[in-house]
Amino acid sequence: MAMLVLEHISKTFNPGTVNEKKALSGLSLSLEEGDFVTIVGSNGAGKSTLFNAIAGDFYVDEGYITLDGQDMTYLPAHKRSRRIGRLFQDPMRGSAPHMTIEENLALAAGSGGWFSHMSRGDRARFRERLALLDMGLEDRMRQPVGLLSGGQRQALTLLMATMVPPKLLLLDEHTAALDPATADKVLSLTREIVEGGHITCLMITHNMHQALELGNRTLMMDSGRIVLDVGGAERAGLTVDDLLQRFKAGAGRALDNDRILLSGE
Repeated sequence: MAMLVLEHISKTFNPGTVNEKKALSGLSLSLEEGDFVTIVGSNGAGKSTLFNAIAGDFYVDEGYITLDGQDMTYLPAHKRSRRIGRLFQDPMRGSAPHMTIEENLALAAGSGGWFSHMSRGDRARFRERLALLDMGLEDRMRQPVGLLSGGQRQALTLLMATMVPPKLLLLDEHTAALDPATADKVLSLTREIVEGGHITCLMITHNMHQALELGNRTLMMDSGRIVLDVGGAERAGLTVDDLLQRFKAGAGRALDNDRILLSGE
C-alpha cells in the first residue's frame, strides 16, 4: 500500500476576484514507503502550496489526500502534524528559541509531560542523538536554542522532526538560507537520517544537482502540476541538461528561473 496518495487535488485562491490564482491543478502523486523524492520548479510552480495542502494549512477544493491508508483530506493541520514532520527555509522556524536544546528535544519526543519529568535516560538519549550531528551540541544541552547559529538550529530542527519517525517528512528548501559549507553538512545529515530511518520524504530544492543526486526520484513542477516524474535507473542516467529538456517537453516552455539555472552550472 502506498504511504502517500494525492488524487486529482486542486486549489484556487481568491476565486472570482482579480487576484484569482489556480495554485494546484488536478495534481496526482503516489509515494511508496521509504521514497525520498526531490522536487524542482520555478517560483509560483506550486511546490510550497503542495506542501501546505499535504500539511493541512488549507483544504483542497477537489480531490483527496491519504497518508498510510488514512483519509487526511479534511483533517485539521494539528492532527496531521502528529504524523508529518516539516522543515522550512527559515532556520528560526521549528524550534522554541527561549527553551533549551534538551527542552526542545523533549517536546519533540513527547517525553514525560513537563520538563521536570525528563529522566536521566531521556537526557542520555538526547545526548546520543545530538552527538550524531557532530556540532558539539551534546555539550550545550542546557543552552537556549536562540544562541545557536542558523545551521546548528536547522540541524537540531531536523533531529526534532525525526525524533519520533514521522510517516512523512516535508523539507521545504531547508538548506537555502545556510552558507554552502553548512548547507552541505545539513544535507549530509538529511541523507543519513532519511535513508537510515527509511523515512518517506519530499524535499523541495532549487539545486538541480541535488535533485538528481539525493533520494530515488525527482519531480519537476510548473503551474500547479507535475510535468516530470522520473526515478530508478532512468533517473540515474540523467544530467542537468536532460532535466531541462524534459521540463521543456512537459511544460511546453523552457525553465526560466535564474536561481535554478545557475545551480545547474
